[in-house]
Amino acid sequence: MTESVVLRRKAFRLPRHPASVGEGHRTGGHLASWGHPPRSAIREETVLLVSELAADTVLHGPRDEPDFEVAVTVLAHGSCLVEVSDGIPDEAVLPTPDPDQTPGAPPPTTPPDPLLPGYARTLVTAVSEAWGVRDRGRYGKTVWALATVAP
Repeated sequence: MTESVVLRRKAFRLPRHPASVGEGHRTGGHLASWGHPPRSAIREETVLLVSELAADTVLHGPRDEPDFEVAVTVLAHGSCLVEVSDGIPDEAVLPTPDPDQTPGAPPPTTPPDPLLPGYARTLVTAVSEAWGVRDRGRYGKTVWALATVAP
């Protein structure tokens, strides 16, 4: 990921509960207050990434951890960096996609079941410009994804 100037950043903690997944839409309000119009592609992609990464954390995060952190950063070139941090080690994040899926093949006509392995990774890869995992040692990991403005 290249260096960028941070324009705005908002971080908040959410309880590790299924209702928190919908709180990803809170991000849309922050983006609106920062000048991103409703229904803009960057805003919709950012909200989708927050919701999907939050869902992955709620489903697969440590049961004894009461909450997790979400951060959204707007960069000077207009992209949005989404980060979700929890206390689970990085090897357990975003299951590998279906090995039978041929690279470059058209998507299936019916959406995959969101509880099947690989769904989160497939969605995040399709929507983001780039994504990855930062190990935070004994504090767990941060999954990040970059939503970019179309040229």
